[in-house]
Amino acid sequence: MRSHLKARTRLVLTGTAVVAAIGLLAGCTGGGAEEENVTDQGTTTEENAESGDTVVIGFSGPAADHGWLGAINSGAQAAADSFDDVDLRVAEGTNDPIAQIAAVETFVNDGVDAIVLLPTDGAALTEAAIAAMEAGVPVINVDREFSSPFAARATILGDNYGMGVSAGTYICEQLGDNPDAIVAEIAGIDSLPLTQDRSAGFADALEDCGLEVSARVAADFTVAGGEAAASQLLSANPQIDALWNHDDDQGIGVLAAIDSAGRDEFFMMGGAGSKSAMEAIQADDTVLKATVIYPSTQAADGVALARLIAQGKTMSDLITPSVPNRIVLDAPVVTKDNVEEYIDLAFE
Repeated sequence: MRSHLKARTRLVLTGTAVVAAIGLLAGCTGGGAEEENVTDQGTTTEENAESGDTVVIGFSGPAADHGWLGAINSGAQAAADSFDDVDLRVAEGTNDPIAQIAAVETFVNDGVDAIVLLPTDGAALTEAAIAAMEAGVPVINVDREFSSPFAARATILGDNYGMGVSAGTYICEQLGDNPDAIVAEIAGIDSLPLTQDRSAGFADALEDCGLEVSARVAADFTVAGGEAAASQLLSANPQIDALWNHDDDQGIGVLAAIDSAGRDEFFMMGGAGSKSAMEAIQADDTVLKATVIYPSTQAADGVALARLIAQGKTMSDLITPSVPNRIVLDAPVVTKDNVEEYIDLAFE
């Protein structure tokens, strides 16, 4: 199986897979007895579900020091458990890039068939991922991107900019007829690109309906940090019409500060999609009226993609007969009207 994987890796890196796909499609449209429908290419949903050769997948992610990260890890294991032909080897979660590099090297030395990697630092793990790819082990990059396209066979991401757009669009829908509305924002860690992307998307969406962020503070993705940042924001702004808090874990602290201040003149929306946030939305007894999903299923999706790639299968609902190199997941808004559709996927 390893030589087959190495060949697939070379195809992806050189681009000849694209030429092969074009050749397949051209063959489908030609005349004669060999003619097939273009939708017959690739593997079907039924074929993908069928048990195949056992695939050994190495999984490494950061330490689960946040509810979302805990859900990432448990989701990867649950996805592996759902397949009777997947053997998942899980490295201990760490926030130390050096330890994670060692885990990747161990996976390669152990001869795994694929690696699913949520790097604690994408740039720091890039060379280790490239080495794995060159050794014929496809790497599926989750959430935090490597700094080279040669480091991953497939990349699956949440949409941080899209989160901001979704949040801003929802607020525009609620306040669009009030150009003087005061919109506040409680961000995560400002030095992180993901926070910067979320804020950029938020500002762009608000601008589209004539609104802007009137007051902004940053927290640190923790309950205590959320409470401190919200207390600061509320004391400095006696009137707020809408508030977007980037992260539902820190949102527990934000709601505590709001409750302590006795403020209820505004509505709030959260981010990421925790179970506690969705339950509050469902109960409709706080200022929290919506949250924006940042999928905690990314590693689970990574495991499913790793299995398909290792077994030479494709994504059954696509015409192109291969697994895409890059997938960006949606960032939907969850409200009381649709919370039932999402709550089962919420993280604790």
